[in-house]
Amino acid sequence: MKPVILIILSMMSMLYASDQIPAPPQTQPILIQKGILHTVSQGVLKNTDLLFEDGTITRIEGDIKATAEMVVIDATGKHVYPGLIAGVSALGLVEISAVRATVDYDEVGELTPEVRANVSYNPDSEVIPVTRSNGVLFVNVTPRGGRVPGQSSLMAMDGWTWEEATFLHPTALHLNWPSMHLNLNPKAKTKLKKQEEKRRQSIRELDKLFGKVRQYQRIIANNTTVQAKEPEHDIRLEAMIPYVNGEKPVFIHARDARQIEAAVTWSIKQNLRIAIVGGDDAWMVTDLLSEHNIPVIVEGTLRLPARRYSDTREAYALPAKLYAGGVNFCISTGGGGFAASAVRDLPNHAAMAAAFGLPMDVALRSITLSAAEILGVSDRLGSLEVGKDASLFISSGDILEITSLVEQTFIRGTKTDMSDKHKQLFKKYQEKYRQIENAIK
Repeated sequence: MKPVILIILSMMSMLYASDQIPAPPQTQPILIQKGILHTVSQGVLKNTDLLFEDGTITRIEGDIKATAEMVVIDATGKHVYPGLIAGVSALGLVEISAVRATVDYDEVGELTPEVRANVSYNPDSEVIPVTRSNGVLFVNVTPRGGRVPGQSSLMAMDGWTWEEATFLHPTALHLNWPSMHLNLNPKAKTKLKKQEEKRRQSIRELDKLFGKVRQYQRIIANNTTVQAKEPEHDIRLEAMIPYVNGEKPVFIHARDARQIEAAVTWSIKQNLRIAIVGGDDAWMVTDLLSEHNIPVIVEGTLRLPARRYSDTREAYALPAKLYAGGVNFCISTGGGGFAASAVRDLPNHAAMAAAFGLPMDVALRSITLSAAEILGVSDRLGSLEVGKDASLFISSGDILEITSLVEQTFIRGTKTDMSDKHKQLFKKYQEKYRQIENAIK
């Protein structure tokens, strides 16, 4: 039976695998001439040259003289951007939501902090080239399910293996905050007292878990001091040490205002660095978030309002309200399995926010440098600056305009393949209708 299962899984992996060949490391300097550079950090530089070597931007000047060893790209009238970054996603962890064998973002158990998202990442996913074709070059791959589902990893959208694609691991520990909703209906199956107790119990379990980590740390420290017998290792507790110490952030998934307030209060008590993921009601508590410098990863603007009676523009205007309230934020897309294939729409989410009050430069920053800052990689990604990674793309127009086309992408200096399933299908059916038109004539 087992050999049959392995054969089936192997055939499915071939069926849902991209046939693209990852690019080799950069070997020649590449000079992009006369482009419109959207640096993000230093505004827009028109008619400017950009040179990168060995995967790093080395010069940004008005007129760089080309040499014989350089590959020269004429970008006159074209726009050059840093690679877009999706703050949370299941991309690479799920191919087709309805096919269980291609879904790997939810482990068994409520508390699995040791789980690493990057080891489950599929570098041959057909979704990756499609996503890359819209300028999204980095995705923070996030586990889902349970109370503490594990640790996310920032993945580059090119690479032979998950090891090659991993840009940074870990980026954060993820925690799904308990629901604060209470069913006040007297006929509800679960009585109000039991609902309240269940909620309190969930938070007590979190307190207990983080308390165990601190106790485990003390045991290790004391053992080192007195050279006693080495304690039994606990991979779950060890995985959480950087987060308890504040070295790495905890990303708390919370949507309504009560969840966000409770999560912030709890994090202060625990002395943790946190960011809020989702944050549908974050606009209601901007003072609290701003006061404690807690960033928000907005899970998309192209969605329905949180409640039936909410303003239909609520999701579209959320980033603008966070910006007005002094809250650090970035815009991502949804993190669930069905949303993995929609990460390509990231620039459209930012564009919608710009249409509803967010300044255009801030909208671009929300999917580049702001995301890099929240994920802890702003020293290498998120803007066009000398010394940063040459992870960028050239487009025909403003990336926040839906009619603009990404013509070429570079990840750490490598020139990536720009073909994808969508383009193949476009060419296929373009030929179909050409043949029909010729037959009619």
